[in-house]
Amino acid sequence: MIKKLFALLVFLSPSSAFADITAKYVTSAQISIDSPYVITNAAPSSYSISGNNITTSTGTGDSVVTNAIGGLNLGSLSNGVPALVNTNKTVTTAGSAFSLTESYQAGDVTQSAITPSSGIATLPVLGGQTTVISGGTAGNLALTSLSSGINTCTAGGSGTSCVASTTVSIQID
Repeated sequence: MIKKLFALLVFLSPSSAFADITAKYVTSAQISIDSPYVITNAAPSSYSISGNNITTSTGTGDSVVTNAIGGLNLGSLSNGVPALVNTNKTVTTAGSAFSLTESYQAGDVTQSAITPSSGIATLPVLGGQTTVISGGTAGNLALTSLSSGINTCTAGGSGTSCVASTTVSIQID
């Protein structure tokens, strides 16, 4: 009876399980300092004319074209800027009221290559929008990454960034 009871207890008792457990810790860190850069947009050339009681023409001498307006001659570029074709203007009905508005803006010329020597290069003054971003400064850049997964990240001066992360994965086989 004891043998039967012992056999029954062994059969009903929980069995031991063996497993492999693997833990992985991956720490990643990055510190960056922005470099200086410039974005500049050259101003375009533009021409416009409008009016009332005005007769327009272009050309001179035997080459006058009546009711024509001048403007930008895109076939004649000088350093990226088109030549201006003048508009001749006369009052159509003498003694009557007239109005005339004419505007011309010469665009920026084509720039040569700019090579920065130590940070920002000397740039030409353009009529368009210019954005200048100075480079970052190291300041007090610091990064501490411990095996426990704790990261301490201190950004430096302006234009710097610091990113740190730890990934923990546990695998049970």
